[in-house]
Amino acid sequence: MEYSLFDFFKLLGGMALFLYGMKTMSESLQKLAGNRLRTILSAMTKNRITGVLTGLLVTALIQSSTATTVMVVSFVNAGLLSLLQSISVIMGANIGTTLTAWIIAFFGFGKLSISALSIPLMGLTLPFIFSSKSSQKSMVEFIFGFAFLFMGLGFLQESMPDLQDNPEVLSFLQNFSGKGVISVLFFLLIGTILTVIVQSSAATIALTLIMAAKGWIDFPSAAAMVMGENLGTTLTANIAAIPANISAKRAAFAHFIFNVLGLVWLTVVFNYFVEMVDNIIGGATSFYPSGMTSFFNSLSPEEYRQISTLSKAELSPALATLQDQYLSYQSSTSYGLTLFHTLYNICNVLIMVWFVKFYEKICLAAIKPRKGEEEDEEFALKYISTGVAPTAELSILQAEKEVEVYAQRAKKMFGFVKKSTNMDHHDKKFLKLYNRTEKYEEICDRMEVEIGSYLGKVSEGRLSNQSKERVRYILRGVTEIESIADSNCNIARHLKRKMEADAVFEEIIINNINNMYDLLDKAFENMQALLKNQRITEAELVRSKYIESSINEKRNRLKHENVENLNQNLYSYQNSIFYMDIISECERMGDYIMNVVESLEVKHKEVK
Repeated sequence: MEYSLFDFFKLLGGMALFLYGMKTMSESLQKLAGNRLRTILSAMTKNRITGVLTGLLVTALIQSSTATTVMVVSFVNAGLLSLLQSISVIMGANIGTTLTAWIIAFFGFGKLSISALSIPLMGLTLPFIFSSKSSQKSMVEFIFGFAFLFMGLGFLQESMPDLQDNPEVLSFLQNFSGKGVISVLFFLLIGTILTVIVQSSAATIALTLIMAAKGWIDFPSAAAMVMGENLGTTLTANIAAIPANISAKRAAFAHFIFNVLGLVWLTVVFNYFVEMVDNIIGGATSFYPSGMTSFFNSLSPEEYRQISTLSKAELSPALATLQDQYLSYQSSTSYGLTLFHTLYNICNVLIMVWFVKFYEKICLAAIKPRKGEEEDEEFALKYISTGVAPTAELSILQAEKEVEVYAQRAKKMFGFVKKSTNMDHHDKKFLKLYNRTEKYEEICDRMEVEIGSYLGKVSEGRLSNQSKERVRYILRGVTEIESIADSNCNIARHLKRKMEADAVFEEIIINNINNMYDLLDKAFENMQALLKNQRITEAELVRSKYIESSINEKRNRLKHENVENLNQNLYSYQNSIFYMDIISECERMGDYIMNVVESLEVKHKEVK
């Protein structure tokens, strides 16, 4: 029977159903896990081994190394993970993804076929489909995804052209078999390209298992394709990192380098590695290319059709024996390839995990910041270490220095806000600045938690009354700086709303906002100088209050003028709303800055 265009589209449909099932299963598991995924990933800061185990666990849970890697890249982008931490998690993800292949090999090619149970399995979820509980809905989605995955796998197996009816397919692939390194590189390239197109290594590994089980390609060729699929999956993370910061780009690049170096050493020992896997499985995978080919060639087209489609009871004893051999080959080939995939990734991690810092250096050297791109856009405490300092006095000193760095971040956010205000919102850089502002706000939230947690640990020790007072006032300052960051983000959001409304500020509004920004600049400079010196005099306190008072007066005057300007139709009412929202937020920011200064003033009065 000739392979038709309809069969080809059925093959594509099976692939689509498989991918949709994989996506649904992955997303539902992520929903079920919730914030625990973030907690798990954030808790792996101890060492590279726990990082690898974390990546393995998370990927095994959500059934997608791509999802884990993209998640890691996004966490690096948000400043929740450092580049060094992300590399070990990505290594673990490479091992975790092999679980999917084992599930496919066991249920898709073993004696127990899930595809036949897919519809009844979905039927069992009927009572929970209309449940109002999100956890139950997520569980239903997981079961549906699981069923779709194996239904798609079943369609893929059915839609693959038969070897007997389409010998030209095998002859084409055989031209590239048995040529040593050239064959390995060819099938490696095929696997990479397929994964890049499909954007799922699990899907292309399933396709490879089917191709090998049906005798399209021999075991070594299929193993080389699996190697290529490992490389192809790195593209998704690199695509996800394109709009992200430089640290996220480096994390994605680390994933790519890890897989490339793994391919290099495996290519050198490829034949020995495949032979080792073949010996573990028991030789049933036919290491030599002629093994499975001669088996299929020994069958007539009718015999091939019968052993492929009829049940054992419907076959003659001779054909039943052939069917057992055929099913045994399918099963052992799928297990062999899955074992190859697992052993390859485990060996790669065992070798490469000791060179995590070397990977970091490669990434830092290969991906350097472009002009205007920032290096410090990831969360990292500069002075506070993971443990508490030997003495309370030194611990408090470290915290004070960290608060100074914290204030610098908040000031940098204000710089983004000023640029955004004076920029045409049609400019592409506007949204980039907005995204950076939001990300800095997330980093500031994280810094507040980390500094607060550190001071909490310090407070657990034996402190003098003066030290306890210092800790309390530092905590107050930290809270106020976080409020400054929130105000910056609020102004950025007002500007974004203005952009979405396609409103343009008149020159009078821009000038008034910039005048207010000038006053805030003075307040920021004053606050930073006082934080740096960690002391305040009465004269400096008076100056700080004068600046804050000037901001309040400016706000009151602009609010009064705004009413008159509206009456004179100098700008629209919509623009006045955005304008006054920004001015009010500026006044609040001035209050927060003054609160930081007052925390210093009260602290030093008490400690003298």
